[in-house]
Amino acid sequence: MTWNQIYHTVGQALGVELEIVHIPSDLIAAFDPEALGSLIGDKANSSVFDNSKIKKLVPEFNCTVPWAEGVRQAIAWHTADPFRQTIDDTLNNTWDRILSVYLKTFPKG
Repeated sequence: MTWNQIYHTVGQALGVELEIVHIPSDLIAAFDPEALGSLIGDKANSSVFDNSKIKKLVPEFNCTVPWAEGVRQAIAWHTADPFRQTIDDTLNNTWDRILSVYLKTFPKG
């Protein structure tokens, strides 16, 4: 699955349609330096993730929960307990500033 497919699956499970905005990693890191290692290092190159290694090492391993169902289960787990439903206002504000700067620089056309 691509990142877009992953996020759209999450949006479908939440009953919302996403508008994905692809923001350059350098811009994100300028506002959130803690993201630098993950974005520039880990996610700078395309990757394919699969479970072939675990299947090779543990042949009896059998993944029985499809991605979309796992997402629905995770959302159900979060919504079952208000204690798990926290909002990081600082991070939300950071993402709002990043998106605002990006959209001012590259308005939709």
